[in-house]
Amino acid sequence: MKVLLAGATGTIGDAVARELVRNGHTLLCPLRPGAKLRCQGADPLPCNLTEPGSLSRALAGRRIEAVVSCMATRSGAPVDAWAVEHDAQSNLLSEAGADRFILLSAICVQKPMLVFQHAKRAFEQRLQESGSRWTIVRPTAFFKSLSGQVARVQAGKPFLVFGDGTLTACKPISDRDLARFIVSCLADTGTVGQVLPVGGPGPAITPLDQANHLFRLLGRSPRTRRVPVGLLGAAAGAFELLGRMSASMRDRAEFARTGRYYATESMLLWDEIAGRYDADGTPEFGSDTLWDHYADLIAGRVRTDLGAHAAF
Repeated sequence: MKVLLAGATGTIGDAVARELVRNGHTLLCPLRPGAKLRCQGADPLPCNLTEPGSLSRALAGRRIEAVVSCMATRSGAPVDAWAVEHDAQSNLLSEAGADRFILLSAICVQKPMLVFQHAKRAFEQRLQESGSRWTIVRPTAFFKSLSGQVARVQAGKPFLVFGDGTLTACKPISDRDLARFIVSCLADTGTVGQVLPVGGPGPAITPLDQANHLFRLLGRSPRTRRVPVGLLGAAAGAFELLGRMSASMRDRAEFARTGRYYATESMLLWDEIAGRYDADGTPEFGSDTLWDHYADLIAGRVRTDLGAHAAF
C-alpha cells in the first residue's frame, strides 16, 4: 500500500517506518523543516502539519491509501498539546485523502485528567465520526519511559519510587513489538472501527519490581528511596498560583500534574464497572521484555534517548 506515516522521526514512528518498509509498503513521511528521516526506504515529504493546507500542497494530488499517525507532542505543554494532538492530527485526517487511518494514541486517555489527554480524546472522537475506516491503538508504557533511572542506579544511587513503589503497574511494550502490532492492523480488517489497548508480554510490573530487577542485573542489593506523592501535588498547586502571572509557570504546573498522574495511575486496562485497573484483562503482544531491555542497556548493546523521560 501507499502509506503516509506522520511522526516518523520519533522513537515509535521510526520503528513503525522500518516495519512498514520491511513489509513492502511505499512510504511517505511528512517532515517539519529541519527534520531528517533515519529509516532507509522511506521518502520525506516536507510540510508542516500544524499549518492547514500544508499537507495538501505537499501531496500535490498524489493518492494515499492509508495513514498511520504516530504524532505526539514533545513538550506536553497545553498549547503544544492541542496544536499537535488535535489540530495537526485533524489537518492530517482531512488533507491526506485516505480511507484507512490508524492512530497511535495512549492507554492513559481512559481516565483523562491532563491537557494532552483531553486533546487526544477529542481527536479520537473526531476520527471515529469521520467516516474513515479507523483503528485506534492505545499502548501501555514504553520501555523508554521506564529507563530513566538505569544510569542513576548504575552510578550507585538508589532507585526512586513514589509511595512504597507498588502504587502503579504496567505491561510495557517494546518499540519493535508495538511497530509490528500497528503495521499488522493494516492488513487485518477485523481491527477496523476498533479501539485496541495493547501491552507487552508477561505479568504487570510495578516500580518496585523494576528496582529489584535492575539491582539484580547489576549484582547489587536493592536500594530504593521513597518520594511522597504529595510533593508533586504541592508543586502543581504552587506553580498554578504563579501561573496566574506567567505562562511558563502554567506549563510547569501541568508538568507537575503529569508527574503526579503517572505516579498514581497504572498503565493498564481500566475496568469502568469494577472501578479498577485490570492487569489480567490488559491484552499482551510480542516477545520483548523490559528485563531484556535493561540487560541490553547495562551491557551497552542499546542506547535510549530519554528526552523528557529523563525527568522520571
